[in-house]
Amino acid sequence: MPDLLLELFSEEIPARMQARAADDLLRLVGDGLREAGLSFARAEAHSGPRRLTLAIEGLPAKSADISEERKGPRVGAPEQAIKGFLKAAGLESLDEARKQSDAKGEFYVAVIEKPGAPTGEIVARVVADVIRKFPWPKSMRWGGALKQPLGDSAEKTPRLRWVRPLHSILCVLDGKPVPFEVDGVKAGGRTEGHRFMAAKGLSPKTFAEYNRGLHKLNVIVERERRIERILAGTRAIAASEGLRLIEDGALVEENAGLAEWPVPLMGSFDAAFLDVPPEILSTAMKAHQKCFSLEDSSGKLANRFILIANLEAEDGGKAIVAGNERVIRARLSDAKFFWDNDRARGLEAMLPKLGHITFHEKLGTQGERVERIRKLARTLAPLVGADPQLADRAAQLAKADLVSETVGEFPELQGVIGRYLAIEAGEDAAVANAIAEHYKPLGPGDGVPSHPVSIAVALADKLDMLTGFWAIGEKPTGSKDPYALRRAALGVIRIVTDRTLRLKLDRLMDAQVLRHQIAPADAGESALLDRLLTLSIEHGMYEPPLIAAIDDLGAAAPAWLPLISAHDPAISDDLLAFLHDRLKVYLRERGYRHDLIDACTAMPDNCDLLLIVRRVEALGRFLDTEDGANLLAGVKRAANILRIEEKKDGRAHEGEPEAKLLEQPEEKALAKAIAKAEAAIRAALMGAPHEGKPAKPVKGGAKPARKPPHGAEPDFEAAMAALSQLRAPIDAFFERVTVNDPNLALRGNRLKLLARIRAAMLLIADVSKLEG
Repeated sequence: MPDLLLELFSEEIPARMQARAADDLLRLVGDGLREAGLSFARAEAHSGPRRLTLAIEGLPAKSADISEERKGPRVGAPEQAIKGFLKAAGLESLDEARKQSDAKGEFYVAVIEKPGAPTGEIVARVVADVIRKFPWPKSMRWGGALKQPLGDSAEKTPRLRWVRPLHSILCVLDGKPVPFEVDGVKAGGRTEGHRFMAAKGLSPKTFAEYNRGLHKLNVIVERERRIERILAGTRAIAASEGLRLIEDGALVEENAGLAEWPVPLMGSFDAAFLDVPPEILSTAMKAHQKCFSLEDSSGKLANRFILIANLEAEDGGKAIVAGNERVIRARLSDAKFFWDNDRARGLEAMLPKLGHITFHEKLGTQGERVERIRKLARTLAPLVGADPQLADRAAQLAKADLVSETVGEFPELQGVIGRYLAIEAGEDAAVANAIAEHYKPLGPGDGVPSHPVSIAVALADKLDMLTGFWAIGEKPTGSKDPYALRRAALGVIRIVTDRTLRLKLDRLMDAQVLRHQIAPADAGESALLDRLLTLSIEHGMYEPPLIAAIDDLGAAAPAWLPLISAHDPAISDDLLAFLHDRLKVYLRERGYRHDLIDACTAMPDNCDLLLIVRRVEALGRFLDTEDGANLLAGVKRAANILRIEEKKDGRAHEGEPEAKLLEQPEEKALAKAIAKAEAAIRAALMGAPHEGKPAKPVKGGAKPARKPPHGAEPDFEAAMAALSQLRAPIDAFFERVTVNDPNLALRGNRLKLLARIRAAMLLIADVSKLEG
């Protein structure tokens, strides 16, 4: 069976676009061939600095013959309808059609035979179409296309757009070139080797010949092999000098996209530069020259670097190294200049400039944002075990380095520079580390803050970001998320779950939304707002302490007070739902069932993300047991019967079953088991004995578990164990007791018993969301 080899050869493709381009080529050509009726055994695509390569194995010689029937008009239909049918079917006369009958009578049917097309013709058509429509993030026109006159004639002239000028197309099927042309670029059977190290080209017939031949011409086709070569070479050179490579996967990937024949070379810079923080030196060498940094045996940055050349020079690379050393010396001198200026100014002196930088036109300046983060960080501090004063100071300084010269040159060092400047100024170590850590996590592979002060500032930063954009209606839509709010939400989730934090996020978000909506007139009003919002976080937005504090103000109440009294939680509710959606994605990626997550996020205490995770984990383990699976079946059976009967009766069957109407032993045993299980579940969810007002009644008649006291941890494993005791009584009940008894009193009492089963389960999870 024929194999296809395709190469699109151009000027240098940006490294960041290469991997995606290879995937797109594989997908688009593969889909096009399949749509044309060609199947194949396997396909692979590769990308490099100057070429995209596609190899497809096991294509047929031609596409399959197609025979299709086209239904025509009724026998005796008007002549115009007959002519239209013959033209559409490609028939000369009705003699070429046949008649067929159905319940309404006879009608004409045309049988259209379409012979399969040669694979070469299909490949030429598909590849040309893919090239013309290739989805580069950015593309360009060049050459003669730019000199064409404007006007109608120019609009009709095809103008190929490609990421860089496309020089040639290698397209070989079954060892023979496939002839076609795309806007002046003709397909053929020849390609070129390395730009500088290979004088001749190559005319391969198969991918194996192509791969081996280009390797002899100093081109490594597979990206993975270039990566392996870079890693092995850089590590070996470093080890030969008694140094260690500072691993950087992104930099390895980028160099693999810059060199077809990667050759690692070592250079050095003046040791005097080592007085500059190592992150600045490494970033300067990486950003400007794509060079790797090295460290010595003590873990300190060495005054050496490794560059990746794209050829084996005759002088062993001495000229290349010397050139890079000159450039790096200049770049490091610039970086040192910026750093010295920042040290001379100090972090404190940078703060006033934040008041002149707009964060968002509807959310004020960076300075105003810092003040909001400070207040929230101070509130969060005792909840995460941090010192409020240190959290306040860290939040105050966290964004100051955004106006530093070093961060202006290297934006990726924001936070890192602030940490060094804070250490220079003699700030507490927890404050300095929080400045660097409060941006974490920056991505799925990044860790979360570890110190309590860092945690307080990181959470305050992310929650202020989320509540602010929700307050002005700037939420992510579809794939658009210009302010990285999904990343901020995932950061909140990871910090809360990784650091096992019990937080009432609804209260925190309500308070922060109000901070965005209220601008006190003076310092006294600002202090009043802080006190009222602190009460709302500690006790709840609509609870007596806050209401009493508002009532006590009387005539001294500020103009903005009605905004608190009439606060609508819709914004924070919507934001909490967004966090739940992100949590679902996060947990599903870790293997948790989607229905378990839905069942647990539907619970009343769903503002506590850590509680949701623990509930999901415990419920998942329980339902994986035989008792759990069988109990779920019984609970869902009870819920389904209740749903049907309550709809039929037009009312809910709630309340305590009457003991005198419990006739059969099985229903008596079930009532007793439910009462015992409910008490045990409530005690387990409380985590410790607690006196207080009960929560709102749970649908189904069971008393809800009271909220656990501060610091108490619900024991979901114990709650599941208590629930499992209901399996046998429920099984016996359904086996021997008729729920829909002719005696209406007995029927109603038994439906109340089923409602108690449903309610017991609802103390743990929303059973309606569970599958199975």
